[in-house]
Amino acid sequence: MPELQRTIQTPSELTKKDFVSDQEVRWCPGCGDYSILAQMQKIMPELGFPREKIVFFSGIGCSSRFPYYMNTYGFHTIHGRAPAVATGLRCARPDLQIWVITGDGDGLSIGGNHLLHALRRNMDINVILFNNRIYGLTKGQASPTSELGKITKSSPQGTIEHPIDPVSFALSAEATFVARTLAGEPKHLAEILKRAALHPGSSFVEVLQNCNIFNDGAFRHFADKDVRDDRMLYLEHGRPLVFGKQKNRGLMLDCPTLKEIAVNTDEDREKLLVHDETLDDPGLAYSLSRLTYPDYPVSVGVFRYVIKPTYSGMLNEQIDNAIAQKGRGTLEDLFNSGHRWTINRDGTESREHR
Repeated sequence: MPELQRTIQTPSELTKKDFVSDQEVRWCPGCGDYSILAQMQKIMPELGFPREKIVFFSGIGCSSRFPYYMNTYGFHTIHGRAPAVATGLRCARPDLQIWVITGDGDGLSIGGNHLLHALRRNMDINVILFNNRIYGLTKGQASPTSELGKITKSSPQGTIEHPIDPVSFALSAEATFVARTLAGEPKHLAEILKRAALHPGSSFVEVLQNCNIFNDGAFRHFADKDVRDDRMLYLEHGRPLVFGKQKNRGLMLDCPTLKEIAVNTDEDREKLLVHDETLDDPGLAYSLSRLTYPDYPVSVGVFRYVIKPTYSGMLNEQIDNAIAQKGRGTLEDLFNSGHRWTINRDGTESREHR
């Protein structure tokens, strides 16, 4: 694992209970969102950030109830626009820790453009995308991540759209921290959330989350406990890409693609690709994000972790440089600068430049 560039604050005396709000949690019984909420509340005291320095943003959807349940500051914004609103606060308040909670519909449909630009700018925010491959709040329509041929209320003959892979999307936007985890694996989920919080820059985490009402078992074929060892690949920095109960299967680089091989001998092990999440080029990480069962195991863990200048940091540096060169200035000076036109009573105009 690369050295974390943002360190954990001085541990506070707060506990998980201090981050639980007084609002009744209104998700369906058995929803995967409960696990995500519990792990978020669990890691907050460990990070050491004071509650008044933490802000949660959300858009519209089941996931977007999240800010109500965190005893911190929060904004319930409009459909798909949470990254844009969070961007504004990040630029104005670099001292805050900012989280954006979204879903596969909210974040990748109407909000896809906002999410894309927040990630490509390396905005210092943490985006957590709940993916259940369905619109849950509006009662079961196909979402941008629904698999091809999915029969839903909005696609009774099956979807004819190819789904978006959220991790591939984030890597294509060159987010500097990209990860995938599962609501059904609390320990793994908590570790990923903690690493995202400590990353300086755009953090994107896809959480595979079950909607037991409208899309129950969406990930069961590879994520259930009795099959996940053979059908999921856990990414660990600096370690070979191996999977299976006996760790006897792995991936090697067979340009330009990845190839699955049996791992029985030392010679086989030498062929294995070693995961490096710090590669500046996101190409290999993108290839890992494209692996799907049953042809390949599904990758979970951190795909990319690189350190680059953040948008808000560079913006504030530009502002400081401008003030140093030209002075702080006033709004009146701005209004009276540059080209000015005066419209006379007879309809003529005069122009001056300052």
